[in-house]
Parts: sequence; C-alpha cells; structure tokens
Amino acid sequence: MLGNFEVEQCSFRRLRQFHERVLSFSDRFVKIHCKHCVSESVSALIVIGLILSFLLAMVCTYFHVFPIYQPAVRTYTVHESDDLVVQCNVFYGKWIPDESYPLYNASQCPFAERGFDCVVNGRRDRGYQKWRWQPKNCEIPRFNVQEILGKLHGKRIVFVGDSLSRTQWESMICLLMQGVKDKRNVYEINGNKITKRIRFLGVYFSSYNLRIDFYRSVFLVQPGLAPRHAPKRVKSTVKLDKLDDMSKEWIDSDFLIFNSGHWWTPTKLFDMGRYFQAGRSLKLGMGIASAFRTALETWVSWVESSVNRNRTRVFFRTFESSHWIGRNRNSCKVTRRPWLKTKGRDHSRISDIIIDVVKKMTTPVTVLHVTPMGAFRSDAHVGTWSDKQSVADCSHWCLPGVPDTWNEILLSMMLSKDGVTVQ
Repeated sequence: MLGNFEVEQCSFRRLRQFHERVLSFSDRFVKIHCKHCVSESVSALIVIGLILSFLLAMVCTYFHVFPIYQPAVRTYTVHESDDLVVQCNVFYGKWIPDESYPLYNASQCPFAERGFDCVVNGRRDRGYQKWRWQPKNCEIPRFNVQEILGKLHGKRIVFVGDSLSRTQWESMICLLMQGVKDKRNVYEINGNKITKRIRFLGVYFSSYNLRIDFYRSVFLVQPGLAPRHAPKRVKSTVKLDKLDDMSKEWIDSDFLIFNSGHWWTPTKLFDMGRYFQAGRSLKLGMGIASAFRTALETWVSWVESSVNRNRTRVFFRTFESSHWIGRNRNSCKVTRRPWLKTKGRDHSRISDIIIDVVKKMTTPVTVLHVTPMGAFRSDAHVGTWSDKQSVADCSHWCLPGVPDTWNEILLSMMLSKDGVTVQ
C-alpha cells in the first residue's frame, strides 16, 4: 500500500509540474502571437486546445495509476426473442415486486421438503414470495413450463452438492411439475421420501422421459476415517486428492450442476474433529481456503478427464449468501422485506476461489454467480419457520423463493443455443 501511495504522489507531483509548464507556455505563446497580430479569438482557441490536452493527459495518468477492475465473470447471452439477443450479466441487478409470483405452491408439491415450506410451518407474511430478479441490462426469459419440458424431453439433469443443492433440486422439480397434468407420472425412482439423510434421490417425469437426480456430496471430495496414528483431536478427514466415490454415477448426464461451500467452515470441520488429508499425509496446519482450492482442483481434474464435452453441460453455483448477524454470526433475524443494500454480503471468499479456478479450465463450465443477488434477500430465509422451529436458520431458503430464481436463470442457460462460460 505504501509503495502504491508513493507512486501516486510522484505521478501527481509530475502532473502539477506539467500543468505549470503548460500554463507558462500558453501565456508566452499567446503574447508572441498577439505581437504578430493574431486575433484574440484564435489565441483563445489555442489556449483551450492546450487545456484539453492537459485534461487528456490527466485522464490517461489516472487510468494508469488506478487501472479498471476486470471481473472474472463475463457477460452472458440471454435470448429475449427469436430475433433479439442481448449480452448482459444476469447476476447483477435488483429485486422488484411482482404479483405473478410465486410460480408454485409448495404444499401442493410432494417433493418440497417440509422444512423449507415456511408457510406450512407458520409464516404468515407472504411478501417474500413476490419478488422477481431484474438484471441491470436485460430480462430473464419468463418461465414457460410447457416449452421447457418439451426441450428437456429425454434428458438427465444431475445436481451434486450440499443441502442448498438439494433445495435447488426440489425447486426445479416443483417448477416443472406445474406443466404435468397427471402428477402421478412424476415419482422418486426408488420410492424414497425427500430427506437429507439419503445420499441419492432421483425423480422421473415419465411423460417426458426426463430424470432429475440429486447426489449429496457436501465437500465434493471423499470424507474419510482418521488415520491410525493421528492425534486424538482428529476424528475424521477430508481427502482433498480424491473425488467423492459416487462421482462415477454423475457422468452419464446432459446437465451437471455442482455446489459446495457451506461445510467449509471451522464449525463443520475443526470443531467436529475433521481435518484435511492428501495421500497419506495429514494437513493439520492447512487453512480452509487453501484446502477448498485443492479440493476444487481435484474436481477440475475429474471434469477434464471424465466429462463428455459433446454431451454434458457443466455448471457450478457460487456460495449462497447467508444473513447471520451478531458478533459471532450466530444470530438469525429474518426481515419483512429485502435489504436495500448488500452490506458486504455480495462477496465471498469461497465464490472468488470458484470463479478463479473455473476460469482456468479447458472444459467449458458455467458459473452461476448467485452470491450478489442473494445478498439482498434477508427476508427469504427459513428462520424459525422450519420443521425444527427451536433452531433459527439464516442459511437455507424458504420454498417457493430465491432458489426458484436460480433455476429460472439456470434453465434459460441450459436451453440456450450458445454455451455460456466463464472465460
């Protein structure tokens, strides 16, 4: 920082000297020309030209000292109609009221988990359901369930991640079920009820030969037992160099959607005696950010070597903003309306790592950068309206709600003719 400050002082000192020389020169120039009977108007134009040149030099120097930040996430192609294609970043915008929302009733969707159905669990205000995401420079295509189901005929969609991934999976099923007349034609392939305890859930839309699966893999890499001679505080490990052993079941798919992040915290790791491992080596001193990056690099190697680029589109959703408050971020207060400002929650170290790792890949991967849009939605969390009302929750979202917007964007990208990637 000090070095940058000295450079800036030096640059502006030179600018001041340049400014004095320009004014001195312009004064002498005007006097000489006046002696040679050049009109005052011409002299004035010369002075204006010199001043404009000075201002241009100022601007150039400013951008040299303070270069413009180039974001890692590029613009996206959004199809608004058959003839109009708009380039914009759909993840930057604002929430606006819209009475046409919500797009479904969670109590009428058998695949919406009871713990996320806030209305059934006693929430009286429903204003949180009536907000639509409005990107800054374009429109997200309006949800047309019949058109979407037609285009997804014969496809397999796979979600992989933690409970936030399961919420998005449930949301997508509930959204698409709105276009199915006979709900009996939509069922879990093993007859299982929706629960967080099952590592695999698969729902089949028989009328469309469409399958939507969820695999619970909170770290994406393998959890493991503590090595034999590990310190007593080590109860289990996260094997950073080995992808989840269920990964072979993800490959045969048309769309792969990953997420990870909420388990990469001290409370979910070190406080539970869970430490990092690479090969046979315990990494007791490794920080969470470094470990997460290493795990992602293991995931990258698997994607690059195993995914069929000609068939499978890959997506990775960034960290979902939470709204815990208090000194230790352990207090949860759900608001009535969205925040007007993000209050710094539009950035996440986990999200930054995801974006940085993905943009270096050779296999095209689309980043669903949902962190900024979720930062406003302090009103949309489960709070105490879950199946465990004694425990407040400012991480998960009510259904219907914010995950539906993720899916509106995801579906528009999935069905887009153009691949959308982070470059």
